[in-house]
Amino acid sequence: MDMKKVMREAQKMQKEMEAAQAEIALLTAEASAGGGAVKVVASGDGSIQSIAIDPAAVDPEDVEMLEDLVLAAVNDALNSVSELANIRMSTVTGGMNLPGF
Repeated sequence: MDMKKVMREAQKMQKEMEAAQAEIALLTAEASAGGGAVKVVASGDGSIQSIAIDPAAVDPEDVEMLEDLVLAAVNDALNSVSELANIRMSTVTGGMNLPGF
C-alpha cells in the first residue's frame, strides 16, 4: 500500500468536498403548502431566503391554519435542499457515509 498515493487521494477528496460544500451553499429549493398559498425558498446553508403568503390565506379567525401552512412549507423546503445537498455530496464521497457531511 502506497501511503503517498493514499494521502494524495485524501487531499483530492478533501478539495472536492470543499468545492461541493461551496456549491451546496448556493443551492435553493422552493416548496409550497395550501395549494400555493404559502411559498418558501430555502438555501443550501439551511437558511430561509423568502416566504410568500397569498393574501387570501390570511384569515384573522384562523391564524393557526396559516401557521401550519408556513410550517409545512418551511419544512418541505429545508428537506428538499437537504436532499439536494446529500445527492451532491454523495457524488464526491462515492456513497461513503462520512460523519458531518
